[in-house]
Amino acid sequence: MIVLAAVFAVTGAASNAMGTAFQRKAASTVSRGGGLRLVIALAHRPVWLIGVAGVVGAALFQALALVNGPIALVQPLFVLELPFALMIAARLMHRPLPNSGWWAIVCVVAGLAAVLAAAAPAGDRDQAPMVRWIPALAVCLGCMAAAVVLARPGRPPLFRAAVLATASAIGNALTAALLKSATGTFAAGGLPAFLTAWQTYGFAVTGVCAILLLENALQAGWLVASQPALTIGDATVSLLLGITLFDERIRTGWWVLPEAVGIALIVWGVVRLSHVVPSIHEGAQVADDRLSRTPPMTS
Repeated sequence: MIVLAAVFAVTGAASNAMGTAFQRKAASTVSRGGGLRLVIALAHRPVWLIGVAGVVGAALFQALALVNGPIALVQPLFVLELPFALMIAARLMHRPLPNSGWWAIVCVVAGLAAVLAAAAPAGDRDQAPMVRWIPALAVCLGCMAAAVVLARPGRPPLFRAAVLATASAIGNALTAALLKSATGTFAAGGLPAFLTAWQTYGFAVTGVCAILLLENALQAGWLVASQPALTIGDATVSLLLGITLFDERIRTGWWVLPEAVGIALIVWGVVRLSHVVPSIHEGAQVADDRLSRTPPMTS
């Protein structure tokens, strides 16, 4: 079951990477703005719709992963979304991936392998009592609301991108926890139980909010500010929710040392990859500009 959960999680990360790459491409084509107006403008672009399809596919794979394994295992594997997104973006922009990008990918994968091997996440619960859900919901939703207030227009772009991405990461983690509970209900009681569970509608609402926050984070500022907050934040909050809600366990003691080394490798790799993605986009733009200035050949 753990292996199956890992396979579904990695597949979901790849699908989500495709969605993110296409959404980012669409977000770069609209004028500055935010909120629902931004989403309405993006909905008229086929590229954005392809991105949404990738996100929907990722949600399905994520649900399959969560029903087969602990959230503390599944969500950290979604860190692989960034390396996948970088490789997809390089193909979309017809740009080669630089050596620094490949080394950063190696660091992310090696760091993730070290963290998961050392932590050995375990747990088989998919339900939590309301006495645990209430404080978890209050903290997560409160942090998301505070982030929206802090990231109001007029603040520095770097700050807005980081804060909105952090809020989106919290929303993603909360969505995963609600989705795990809802899929567990479906597995145990079928469709009627799934449709009457409050978690089903909870993950739908928080998922939409997370997407909305992501779109605004991508448009607010540089990827170097938003992507590390989004990637690391999702894994961290998911781990905390897995432990506090579902009694999931990770190894501590001397295992903390290799876990810390793995985390450092992931952080370094993610930060480096966040620098590589804009260079690919800028290089593609320069190439397009040169091509547009090249005079046509005449016979």
